[in-house]
Amino acid sequence: MWGLVSNVLQNILFSVFFVIIARVYSEVDFGNYVIANTLYSFVMGFSSLGLGHWFVRELINTNDKQKLTQSFFKIQGMIGVAFYAVNIAISYLLYKDEMIRNISLILGINIIFDNIINAVKSLNIANQEQRKTFGLLTVEATLKCAVSCILLVWKMDIILLSFILIVLRLLTLNLFLNIGSSASLNLVKIIKSHVPWTEVKQVVLKNWPFIIIGSLSIINWRIGNILVSKWLSIKDVAIYEISYKMFSLAYLLPVVVSTTVYPMLIKAYQEGEQSLSKMYHRIFIPYVAFGFLAFSFVYAYADFFIPLLFGDRYQSVSHYVRQMFFTILIFPTIFLQANVALTLKMEKLDMICNIFSLLINVLICVIGLSYYRDLTVVNLGLFSSFFIFHIIQDVMLVRKKISSLKNVLAFYGASILLTATYIWGSSQIGNEWMFPVFWVAVGLASFLFRKKILLMFKNET
Repeated sequence: MWGLVSNVLQNILFSVFFVIIARVYSEVDFGNYVIANTLYSFVMGFSSLGLGHWFVRELINTNDKQKLTQSFFKIQGMIGVAFYAVNIAISYLLYKDEMIRNISLILGINIIFDNIINAVKSLNIANQEQRKTFGLLTVEATLKCAVSCILLVWKMDIILLSFILIVLRLLTLNLFLNIGSSASLNLVKIIKSHVPWTEVKQVVLKNWPFIIIGSLSIINWRIGNILVSKWLSIKDVAIYEISYKMFSLAYLLPVVVSTTVYPMLIKAYQEGEQSLSKMYHRIFIPYVAFGFLAFSFVYAYADFFIPLLFGDRYQSVSHYVRQMFFTILIFPTIFLQANVALTLKMEKLDMICNIFSLLINVLICVIGLSYYRDLTVVNLGLFSSFFIFHIIQDVMLVRKKISSLKNVLAFYGASILLTATYIWGSSQIGNEWMFPVFWVAVGLASFLFRKKILLMFKNET
């Protein structure tokens, strides 16, 4: 509940921030900010080395928790500094625009801060104290929203805005260390703690699949905007970022829930594979329901809320938002199945899935944009890559007897049927009417056949 409530508040506050800067700044300034922010997010995908899941799993099973925690935090800080330098190098190699380079120099500092903040998040996940994380993230979102509101009365330079955001991030970092870690850690302790280079090397080499998994999951999303910035116009960069922002607001919810689910899956697996299978099926249906709810809402009302939020100059965005939200139909369950794979210590297979998914995405985008200069190509690349990713995961889970071929076929069959029915119904009675009609019908059917549904669900689990 803490995660859900906090997520809703953060979504609202971050949306206000994003909408205001999109409205206040010109398309060029906003596009430059988006590119610099994308580069930072792109490098951030590498910088944590994907060790968060490894740390959670090890901390639950180890006896010397203090030593592991100090080592993990020091490693994250050291790696953050290294990747900040990488961020600067990439910005200078890819772009000649001084504005993009300058913003990258400032926003890139977030990489160092985020690495340590993410370490605190992982610590709280392992200790099941996510409430601290959610509370602090809400405070940060509030401060960020307050800064954007200043723009309504005083339009500051985009460079100054970037600098203020870094100061806020530093404040958030100190709050995380002093409150989020129960005051057991601070910057001085992290800096003074001694971690030999051999230990850093050993951790990185031992857990290299986690590094690739954590990196590729971010890259698969952010590579789209980089490709758009090189193949299409600066306005297309802004349009894609708005589409992605709307999508990210939706997928944050299953991501937040997954931070609670992952330790539960680990503990269920300790009781046996049958217990893990029951836990997986129990969680799967709510994930599917949320994905379709998000898709149907955006499909129904994108034409209304996109121009309302961002202005008439971004009216065409709703078309691309709808396209991108086809991916939300499978994305939540991909996240769940990835957590199951990590629970089963099959991170190498998950890594291969991520690599294959990224290659498909890039291949479709590069070939498609060479012939068809439109954002539809990028959205198609995203959906295709995640769809194939999902299929590979399904095969793995069936072989491990966590799922069954019957369940997999039922998921795809029901998803295709419901999506096709919803789109057809929207064309008949209108987008804005189909959403309430459809979900009232679903709610009524669930109530009338609740006993059969519960019995079927019980038999499946």
